Amino acid sequence: MSERTHTPRVQGSGAAGSGLVDVRRRPATWTGLWYVLPFLAFYLLFLVWPAIVGLGYTFTDRSLAGGPVSFVGLENWNETLTDPALYESLWNTLVFTVLSVPVMVLLALGLALLTDHARRLGWFLRLSFFAPFVLPVAVMALMWEWMYNPSLGLFNGILGRLGFEGSEWLFSENTAMVSVVIATAWWQVGFNYLLYLAAMQSIPKDVYEAAAIDGAGAWQRIGRITLPLLARTTVLITVLQLIGSLRVFEQIYLMTGGGPNFATRTVIQYIYDSGFVGLRIGLASSMAYVFMVLIIIASVAQFRLFSRKEG
Repeated sequence: MSERTHTPRVQGSGAAGSGLVDVRRRPATWTGLWYVLPFLAFYLLFLVWPAIVGLGYTFTDRSLAGGPVSFVGLENWNETLTDPALYESLWNTLVFTVLSVPVMVLLALGLALLTDHARRLGWFLRLSFFAPFVLPVAVMALMWEWMYNPSLGLFNGILGRLGFEGSEWLFSENTAMVSVVIATAWWQVGFNYLLYLAAMQSIPKDVYEAAAIDGAGAWQRIGRITLPLLARTTVLITVLQLIGSLRVFEQIYLMTGGGPNFATRTVIQYIYDSGFVGLRIGLASSMAYVFMVLIIIASVAQFRLFSRKEG
């Protein structure tokens, strides 16, 4: 039987001029749409629609305490852009991002390189480095709070035995942010590590063997083969980590509550305090939209910066 018999075609007035349409394509297209429809419905209902409603709240004085809602125009936006506490929170968020992003990227790269070269201990290293990532944030925060405890904590106990004076860690303005960064790096680096490790294992071994035959040492192979071939993975990890660090909230809220003296209060926590503690949903919504725009600008700028370097 010929192929024309298996592929029924109908005459039509297509723009291509042939006038032949494969009637089997249309059912396949509609079938795929039905598979996507549940996700699309949830996406519109729980993300797009709340975003639209939140944008409308920015022009009102809506409060969680209830009461009548009136239109206030740009008052919330004006208060947001002139609020010194918001800029202080932005600065704290920037400090956390600057401290955490390089550590999370470089540490993940180093751990992945170690695992890729230590083949016999590979399974143990993968388990050890990735295990903290699966812990709930509340468990992680409680663990590190106990280790940072000035009186009974592990770190001050070790420092005391070595003859050094302990630190206040989470209770000092000078060390609180650094302490949270260390705990966050231990908790979250496993995800970046896994991405790096998967990218390394996809590099053909023939490339390394050819370089070794040409006399390239271990460090030369890492610098001239591994790192260049991981450039796209590095861009992805850096952008994801930048967005994640800018959106930090849970561990800081649980470990320091934004203290001491608001030294670790980030933008997300300030938005939370304004909306759910101060009950001003309209003001909190305007802050959230301003912060969203800043994250988009930072992400786009970083993408363009890496694209230029890669080019």
